[in-house]
Amino acid sequence: MIASPGDRVHVDLFEQHRPRLFGVAYGMLGSVMDAEDIVQDAWLRWTAVDVGSVDSPAAYLTTVTTRLAIDRLRSARHRRETYVGPWLPDPLVSETDGDPGDVVAEAEQLSMAMLTALERLDPTERAVLLLREVFDLDYAEIADVVDTSPANCRQIAHRARDHVGDMARNRSHESEVEARLLEAYITAIAADDAEALAAVFADDVVLWSDGGGKARAARHPLAGAARVARFLVGVSAQTPPDATARFVRVNGEPALMGVVDGSPIGVLAFEIADERITAIRAVLNPDKLEHIECA
Repeated sequence: MIASPGDRVHVDLFEQHRPRLFGVAYGMLGSVMDAEDIVQDAWLRWTAVDVGSVDSPAAYLTTVTTRLAIDRLRSARHRRETYVGPWLPDPLVSETDGDPGDVVAEAEQLSMAMLTALERLDPTERAVLLLREVFDLDYAEIADVVDTSPANCRQIAHRARDHVGDMARNRSHESEVEARLLEAYITAIAADDAEALAAVFADDVVLWSDGGGKARAARHPLAGAARVARFLVGVSAQTPPDATARFVRVNGEPALMGVVDGSPIGVLAFEIADERITAIRAVLNPDKLEHIECA
């Protein structure tokens, strides 16, 4: 029998797997809105299925979600190629003193660096590597998702790793170091002190800023402590005087969020190693901040 959307069995099973489905869709697309759309589409397909005929709801829903995301990513390629300046994924913001919500918990395994690296892959490569390296599916399961053989999946994953390098996350989670560096960052910015700001950066720090043509941002990545510091101090002069900075986490990593009148105006995610900031990814495009709720 075909179940209605209100069928409790359908609802309970789907909600059980929703965090994984959102994580897969977000990992494929790097967009919160697109990921939510994909999960909704997967739900609509799920409501038309006889639950009793499905051996593994998890496998079925993961397959549907991944295939929908592959199709969406293929259609989004042209927009990514013509994007103004560096393209960065939508940030998943959580407070520093709380856990992420259930729906985004698995997606927060995906660092901004990892998602940016995945952009180098074609949709099938991205799906195979994501399902294998992040969601720990075996090659037989992935083969069913992308409709190929396990042996071919292994080859695809090997080729994808050659393109993106090591996907292991470098997260120190040394809260005292993070707090000290971010406090020093804010102090230097407030004082327009580029020299003090450069002191918290690694010599080879890199800044990516995503304005999408809708906010002031560098059109190309900037590298080097002195250069990045001068740029950040310069653009900080354009920040509204009533803006405040909040310590948050973005995709599980230390970050600052600028807020004006209860709305975010920018999110800066930091990579930290050896007690220095090694990379900054600044999301300034207002379209990529709409999903963030500021308490």
